[in-house]
Amino acid sequence: MALAAMVSCSAMGQTDDPVIMKINGKPVLRSEFEYSFNKNNVDGVLDKKNVKEYVPLYVDFKLKVAAAEDAQVDTISSIKAELEGYKEQMLLPTLVDTAFIEREARRTYDNTAARFAGADMLTASHILLFMPQTATDEQHASVKRVVDSLYAVLKAVPAEQLAARFAEVAKEWSQDKASAEKGGSIGQFGKGMMIPDFEEAAYALQPGEMSAPVLTTVGYHIIYLEDRHPFEPYEFHHEKILAFLDKRGIKEASASAYIDSIANLEGVTRTEEINKMFAKLVASDSEAKNLAQEYHDGTLMYEISKSAVWDKAQQDEAGLETFYKANKKQYKWTEPRYSGIIIHGTEAAVVEKAKQLLKGVDEPDWATTIVEALNNDSVKVVRIERGLFKQGDNATIDRLVFGDKTKEVKQMSGYPETAVHGNIIKKPRTYKDVRGQVMADYQSKLEQEWVESLRKKYPVEIFDDVVKTVNQH
Repeated sequence: MALAAMVSCSAMGQTDDPVIMKINGKPVLRSEFEYSFNKNNVDGVLDKKNVKEYVPLYVDFKLKVAAAEDAQVDTISSIKAELEGYKEQMLLPTLVDTAFIEREARRTYDNTAARFAGADMLTASHILLFMPQTATDEQHASVKRVVDSLYAVLKAVPAEQLAARFAEVAKEWSQDKASAEKGGSIGQFGKGMMIPDFEEAAYALQPGEMSAPVLTTVGYHIIYLEDRHPFEPYEFHHEKILAFLDKRGIKEASASAYIDSIANLEGVTRTEEINKMFAKLVASDSEAKNLAQEYHDGTLMYEISKSAVWDKAQQDEAGLETFYKANKKQYKWTEPRYSGIIIHGTEAAVVEKAKQLLKGVDEPDWATTIVEALNNDSVKVVRIERGLFKQGDNATIDRLVFGDKTKEVKQMSGYPETAVHGNIIKKPRTYKDVRGQVMADYQSKLEQEWVESLRKKYPVEIFDDVVKTVNQH
């Protein structure tokens, strides 16, 4: 049945959300159309449409969805799983369980506190001189002399100046570069977070005190303790713990656990519970309903278009060639192209050998001929760039082929020798020289023919009185 525009009273006066059109007998509510129209025609959109212009576009979209439903695309396992997954994705933000999150936050705090076993939290800086465990006695003695001298210098500093002087020495001498940049600061730590020998020495200090050189498995340390205090109560860490858990998906985990608990309580499967919750969500939230419908229809439309148009065109070499021959005038060039390869070699002899290999070889095989003959698994003496270049596309081609002396040959790292091999062509030889353009146009042709067939196959009713009431915002 051909497209039919029917002016009627539709459901106006009977509902706040009347039917604006029917596609293959399936009603489309004004709110759904309105949602799509306003979303796709916001200010700034390049090809902005008015309602009258948008109606046929939306009809075409819905016709493709009808074709997908006819083909039972929504029963394909991968599509079915995608649609079910989206339902859960929409549900999760609405089911965040704050009690679950609070329990996890408290558990995180308690586990951390237990690990510290009631010990104070320390804030310290250190100066580190590395000492390999394989060091000789002579190397050991040498490092020990340096660290002892640094300690002697710092020990002579008045207490009120020690923190500042320690930071200066750490910046100059410490081999722990990350902390040295910060005056030796290693921040706050608790029990079990540091090397045992380091930790034991640090916990023996009081704020403002400095340790004698301490030998650990990594070398000699001098430690300055800046602060120590008991591990703070839960309330002090609460916000930081919540931020930590949020980065690890605690909200989604809480919602997922909630779904599982309700499903178990009601004795249904997780999928059944998700579908039930989803039905309630879209029944009560028009925004969620329209978003879900858009995702459902978009997924089906993409899948059916892929098989009916995009994949079909990609695989139809004969069709592309026929289409090109019938429309050659559309694909004329205003300037020539260079069809060939750029050869990058480790030395001039390699590049010359590569060019010699191409005698009598067809253009499509140039790159593989060179690579297979000269490269092996462990040694790559040549690299190839293949393409169809117009002037301005590639600086190397511009200089070596088109003679533009303002451009520089772009050498590839490790391959200082560069040459080109190919031909200048003034017009496309076959559709393959303009494949991208031909493919796009051929797909458009196939889509147009497909949509025309859908318009003949499925009845379409448009209620103009309802179209006139669409809220444009």
